[in-house]
Amino acid sequence: MNWVELTAHELHDALKKKSVSAKELVDAFYARIESVEKGVRAYNTLTQKEALAQADRIDQAIARGEAIGPLAGIPIALKDNLCLEGVRTTCSSKILDGYRPPYDATVVSSLKKAGAIFLGKTNMDEFAMGSSTENSAFEKTKNPWDLSRIPGGSSGGSAAAVAASEATAALGSDTGGSIRQPAACCGVVGLKPTYGRVSRYGLVAFASSLDQIGPLTKDVTDTATLMNVIGGYDRSDSTSADLPMPDLTRALRRDVRGMRLGVPKEYFIEGMDPEVEGAVAQAIETLKKLGAEVKEISLPHTEYAVATYYILATAEASSNLARYDGVRYGYRAPEGRDLLEMYMKTRAEGFGQEVKRRIMLGTYALSAGYYDAYYKKAQQVRTLIKRDFDEAYKAVDVIVTPTAPTPAFRFGEKTADPLQMYLSDIFTISVNLAGIPAISLPGGFSKGGLPIGLQILGRAFDEEGILRVAYTFEQETEFHTRRPSLS
Repeated sequence: MNWVELTAHELHDALKKKSVSAKELVDAFYARIESVEKGVRAYNTLTQKEALAQADRIDQAIARGEAIGPLAGIPIALKDNLCLEGVRTTCSSKILDGYRPPYDATVVSSLKKAGAIFLGKTNMDEFAMGSSTENSAFEKTKNPWDLSRIPGGSSGGSAAAVAASEATAALGSDTGGSIRQPAACCGVVGLKPTYGRVSRYGLVAFASSLDQIGPLTKDVTDTATLMNVIGGYDRSDSTSADLPMPDLTRALRRDVRGMRLGVPKEYFIEGMDPEVEGAVAQAIETLKKLGAEVKEISLPHTEYAVATYYILATAEASSNLARYDGVRYGYRAPEGRDLLEMYMKTRAEGFGQEVKRRIMLGTYALSAGYYDAYYKKAQQVRTLIKRDFDEAYKAVDVIVTPTAPTPAFRFGEKTADPLQMYLSDIFTISVNLAGIPAISLPGGFSKGGLPIGLQILGRAFDEEGILRVAYTFEQETEFHTRRPSLS
């Protein structure tokens, strides 16, 4: 049995039946990593010693006849902006290289309690700023479907690890599409939860009003299972919603009869790849045949979403990244005549070009004389974007769109033009501005064999609705069963 190809729920059944041990699973995944990692480059840090110790604890519990939860013994990867106590956590930035947090992120603590096994920390765009994982200070993660192409970003390492079967599942973070867009590029499932549904405590901040942690998995069932563990109220996070966490696996019903699906005309734009448009149109038709009612809707302020996002996100980044000064932790420039010069050299040498670009943009937007013209105006437009969704959900239950305008592009194709790179997230950004949940799942393949993502958007805290639609589509198609042919 090729254990690394299976889903978490399939591995859970095998562990319960004692068809495999947790240690055997860990060994199988590290053998897989050894086999393909030189090509994919999904990981920044591996934690084999800790993984084997956790596997031993799970195997002992099973031997004692104890019941195990659905994630006990399941090998999982963590994006390298999630704090794991005592383990190198870098955000793929030189300025944090060697940093070892003294505590666990809340989601990490929850997964530890559930018995999950952490294989390592995955590569990402530096401080989660990018759409291709080309901005990492360490290496370029490659798309397992075509190693000449990007895996998406910023959670590219997490998506590639799952697609390449270097982990059963992974956690990523989504500020403007950074879970869903790499999920689409790598042919896996990625969920951005409602803002406040999952604790952000222990997530290294990029833009605090937009960031959310979520799962990347091989299928929708695994996504619901991980969300059951990581979701819920957390006193350590002031933005955490004090609401009951439902059992999302109960939403996995193969039935969309009577559901109203909205299709926003603003998301089918000139310049979108024809194969993406065709795949999404076919997916909508599939859902319609299964009994869903399809309605065209309008989200009129969509055209302002990218500009709004890049003002607000960069403004928050300029504030959040001010803490990296070479004094308290992380990299410090070796020379400097005085404190100011040490600050300047540390940041000049420690931050990459994209991070510097966003800090400068954000600082400018917040500066005296420009705050009202840029930041305040962007906040007002953000309110209008949210109102668009509120109005749309009076007529529909979920909204169906493409995840990205194109399949995965080649390395270097957009790095010379930051604006073109930013437009990679044109279909995902509005979700973060509105704070609503959205999921991307495999919706088809291009003629060249590249995955195409289907995105389903829901009302705030209605993860059940989007999971129900996603599960129905997944069970009706076979796209989620395909795996890249890595040797």
